[in-house]
Amino acid sequence: MRNLNLKTVSLGFMLLGFAHLNAQTFPLNPKGEHIQYKKDARGNRILDYSYCGYKNSNVGIPNVPVAVYVSPEEGDNSARIQRAIDYVSSLKPDANGFRGTVLLEKGVYTLDRGLYITTSGVVLRGADKTGTVLVKRGYDRGAVVYIEGKNDYKVTDTFNIVSKYVPVNETMLQVSSASRFKKGDRVMVYRPAEAEWIQSLKCNVFGGGIGALGWKRGDADLNWDRTIESIHGNMITLNAPLSMALDEANAQSKVFLYTWPGRIADCGVENLTMVSDYDKQYPMDENHAWTGVSIDNAENCWVRNVDFKQFAGSAVIVQHHASNVTVEDCISTNPVSEIAGMRRRTFYTLGQHTLFQRCYSEEGINDFAAGMAAPGPNAFVQCESKESKGFSGSIGAWACGLLFDIVNIDGHDLVFADLGQAKNGAGWNTANSTFWQCTAAEIHCYAPAEDAKNYAYGCWAQFSGDGIWGESNNHVSPRSLFNAQLAERLKQNIADRSRVMPRATNASSSPTVEQAMILAKEAYKPLLTLEKWINQAPFTASVSTAKVKNINDVKFKEMPEKVAPKKQYVIKNGYLVVDDCLLTGNRQSIRWWSGSIKYNALPKATDHVTRFVPDMEGEGLTDRIDSVIVNMKRRHSLVLDHNYGLWYDRRRDDHERIRRRDGDVWAPFYEQPFARSGQGTAWEGMSKYDLTRPNTWYWGRLKEFADKAETEGLLLFHQNYFQHNIIEAGAHWVDSPWRTTNNINNTGFPEPVNFAGDKRIFVADMFYDVNHPVRRALHRQYIRQCLDNFADNTNVVHLISEEFTGPLHFVEFWLDCIAEWEKETGKHPIIALSTTKDVQDAILNDPKRAEVVDLIDIRYWHYRSDGSVYAPEGGKNLAPRQHARKMKTGRMGYEGAYKAVSEYRTKYPDKAVTLYAQNYPDMGWAVLMGGGSCPVLNIADKGFLAAVPQMKPVVMENAAYQLLSGENGAVVYTQKGGNIELSLPAGVYEVKYIQPRSGQVTLLTKKVKVDGAYTLNAEKAGAYWLQRIK
Repeated sequence: MRNLNLKTVSLGFMLLGFAHLNAQTFPLNPKGEHIQYKKDARGNRILDYSYCGYKNSNVGIPNVPVAVYVSPEEGDNSARIQRAIDYVSSLKPDANGFRGTVLLEKGVYTLDRGLYITTSGVVLRGADKTGTVLVKRGYDRGAVVYIEGKNDYKVTDTFNIVSKYVPVNETMLQVSSASRFKKGDRVMVYRPAEAEWIQSLKCNVFGGGIGALGWKRGDADLNWDRTIESIHGNMITLNAPLSMALDEANAQSKVFLYTWPGRIADCGVENLTMVSDYDKQYPMDENHAWTGVSIDNAENCWVRNVDFKQFAGSAVIVQHHASNVTVEDCISTNPVSEIAGMRRRTFYTLGQHTLFQRCYSEEGINDFAAGMAAPGPNAFVQCESKESKGFSGSIGAWACGLLFDIVNIDGHDLVFADLGQAKNGAGWNTANSTFWQCTAAEIHCYAPAEDAKNYAYGCWAQFSGDGIWGESNNHVSPRSLFNAQLAERLKQNIADRSRVMPRATNASSSPTVEQAMILAKEAYKPLLTLEKWINQAPFTASVSTAKVKNINDVKFKEMPEKVAPKKQYVIKNGYLVVDDCLLTGNRQSIRWWSGSIKYNALPKATDHVTRFVPDMEGEGLTDRIDSVIVNMKRRHSLVLDHNYGLWYDRRRDDHERIRRRDGDVWAPFYEQPFARSGQGTAWEGMSKYDLTRPNTWYWGRLKEFADKAETEGLLLFHQNYFQHNIIEAGAHWVDSPWRTTNNINNTGFPEPVNFAGDKRIFVADMFYDVNHPVRRALHRQYIRQCLDNFADNTNVVHLISEEFTGPLHFVEFWLDCIAEWEKETGKHPIIALSTTKDVQDAILNDPKRAEVVDLIDIRYWHYRSDGSVYAPEGGKNLAPRQHARKMKTGRMGYEGAYKAVSEYRTKYPDKAVTLYAQNYPDMGWAVLMGGGSCPVLNIADKGFLAAVPQMKPVVMENAAYQLLSGENGAVVYTQKGGNIELSLPAGVYEVKYIQPRSGQVTLLTKKVKVDGAYTLNAEKAGAYWLQRIK
């Protein structure tokens, strides 16, 4: 934290007179249970946080009637419970919007998949909190239960806010025109983060004169979701206050009128226990469920009376597009994960109007936390941790309007401060936030700006910060600010709902003898803890199955689950085909370093399969495989070219080689193929890798993609290795799992690393040394893992390594391992030879190893437009771009691409050839006409795609056109047009023109009888398909 140089520590023995003096300046004055607020000169005051929670805490959580029940059975129960949820989702909602509750009887329910509530008014309830147990098993790191609507939010109109200044806690705004508004309209109040304001907070640069981690315009935009209560002229009144001042001088704020039909509401999870099953051999195992309940694209929902055990991430996460959620009477214990960043954020909100009350967490890292740009207000009330591993507070940028009210953090801190570059450049983590009657090892309370202060009242700790302090080390009244504000706002007695745990705060420092004797006897009694208090919480909702059907006895109209058949991918006649049709489309690579999870960065992210962002799913985060496939098909991408990440942790994006002081790693994480051992400490601060233990999440995700892609006509190019780790910048190597200090396998690479010029790395020779006994065995095991994982997939193409310029002997070793595996298993995956030209030619001239190769991939060499060849040699300890700096790469033209493909297709007619060198997307027709596979073309005509694999390239010297020919017809491609003399099999033909860019097929001549010779009148450049129909 950048403010530690301002730190002043006030110890527990500070004078009470000083505390009282400090309290006189505090902008809030309790009068018993009534509170008086003092506004500053611009009208700002301490927020009214009481709007947080289900329906703004205006009502309690409802008890929704049971509609169906489920009994536990052996094996996987996820399909049966999901069917019950779907059944209740099909029911008509009642007048209050509730459809009904799925009741789970007592027992253990094993789940292999997560459960999804996607319709309003559905509740999942256990019959007994400790007796109804959901056990999520398997490598999947997602949630046990998703309450999730659709993100179809759409702005329908925009209005500028013309108020010069809107103070904190205000509900009235003047807009440019209110003519389109009416009472009850849902609006979003938008406040952009502009460059000058960011600079005023000193969040543009965090040090070193480098702004890479600093906030950029749009990084900390806030959107408050509100309802219009009333309209007077152009003045609108909102249903709840804003958590930040809107100053016209800092930004032009706006009001968006919106629709959001897919957002759901009135859903809950309650009265049960969730357990994330993990590999007991590894106490820090992370290949299991990370999240208990995830809530997104939803409002007015709840989680209550739920115990969470063994989760690696969040017990409950309220996502950015969720609001008005109450989480109460919940307990999280025994989390299982590394002690590292982005883990154990136990009760976590990225949304607004979230209320966590009476929640207990053990051994969390950020037990009670808000994340980046959570608009607020959000409240944590009566929450307690035990043996915390990190601080609570805000762990992201500018999560405004937080209340920590009777929050006790055991062994760690509460933090409202400038976090600087921590958490990937979090900077100021909050403003207009309050600590009320809290305890912690240390409380950091700093003020970002004059109208964005933070407050601490009646707190017990060591203290630091220039925020507003009052009554430090004193018990205060009211005991709970949130409940006092709520009672005052509603003008109701809310004691039954608030359930503030009793705590005697009136013990005198000078008791009488009689009082001392009584207190001595009281000391023998066990303290009433929050955990016990939570377990005493009454649960009044029905858990009866009377007059309710078991889901096994229920019939309703269900959406049939579509199971698409697998397609068959083979190399036939030298072409890679699926169901006898040529595969066409672009190649899509994945990101392997850099990246951000800031909301404005997500639309720019590319699809990924093994990128992991804890607790967060969606594009740019932990991608859902189905979405990746949909996006690929939409973009006409055929190939997902995948390799593991350059490094796991985004901190290493700075390219420094230093050992990190801790494991506070930054997402997105680019996962490695190996699992952690739970032993020792690797260079980035987490435990060391075990190169003999596969990362089951990584391999499972790739397998899931391959399986689903196999039904959709898509390919996975699986790069076994990633050479970037072992050449060039020293930072590439420092976090590599293969580096000796990062694993428990004694890989034998020298330590400390001898960086060339104190910055570069040259360990390729050692890495590719197959005579080293330890590394040889590890390489062999790893190569076999690559093959085992996709043993039953025909749409996976295996390549040796991304960016491979390695030596011949390692390719020989790789192919020998594959041949050994093929002989043992009887399986024959598609093996691609993707190397420098000299290594390719050497392998192809080796009959034994050439037999293993199915596909020749041209990407590390090419013919230049002048006819010469750009072909760096393999095994020279240089990366592709280093070779390119030493040699003139030149430009690959159509002729060069055609020549490269056709040469190899002619010489090795049974092997497929692909070309992904240099500007390959422009060379689709050159690849096709050379007899290549996977050309980047967008041709939908199935007849054409079925016809081409039956043809062969006809190589002609210096011809003005290129020709594919077979018994079924011919394809001619000309860049100039003109009359072209052809020799065709006798028959009747249709002549069609294919537009080169769009792939549109147009019929030119319906029937042409040909008896050998035929003159094609090519009126323009492009492709001509002579389809033999008889």
